[in-house]
Amino acid sequence: MDINSYIDHSVLKPSQTLRDLEEHIGRCIELGVYAVCVNPFWVKKATELSGGKLKVCSVISFPFGLDTKEQKVLQALRALEDGAHELDIVMNISAFKSGLTKYVAEELKAIGRHTKGYTRKLIIETAYLSHEEKKLALELAVDAGFEFVKTSTGYAPAGAREEDVKLLVELSKGRIKVKASGGIRTAEQAERFLKMGAERIGTSHTFSILKRE
Repeated sequence: MDINSYIDHSVLKPSQTLRDLEEHIGRCIELGVYAVCVNPFWVKKATELSGGKLKVCSVISFPFGLDTKEQKVLQALRALEDGAHELDIVMNISAFKSGLTKYVAEELKAIGRHTKGYTRKLIIETAYLSHEEKKLALELAVDAGFEFVKTSTGYAPAGAREEDVKLLVELSKGRIKVKASGGIRTAEQAERFLKMGAERIGTSHTFSILKRE
């Protein structure tokens, strides 16, 4: 299986430098990786460095999702202005867990309205959600017109789990795609998630997965 073209390679750690970004983007282009996922500060530079040979994805309200609706919309718009092709948006998990479903739905719809034409992925952080909450989160992503629902940021106690990917794929019914992300360190894991129906893999372990490190 050609894993390369399904990978969103993450360069998100706060200690990573411009030199790291340059090196990672160069290797991703060489390996035919689909996208590089960066923090908003690095979107413009990543766009420059990729030279159109790699999609640039910006995280929004990463990693906790606790910015306000207005802040998230502005952050998304700025990322797109800076050259991002895709947005990985962290749901306001605290509001969601507090039962403020209407607020979360309005926030997602506001982001959706302002970013039409781009690929939007909602990070729902499955490690914190019950079975029913996962179902509801997916429906909110569908209602907001997002293209993907994503399992994890990689900052929660657990990342992508097979039972969660399987559940999200089943619930999606072709209405939304699934991105498995968080704790994916081997080619075998990535292949399992893809065979289960995930259509994108998020990982910072791309080079070891592709056995080039």
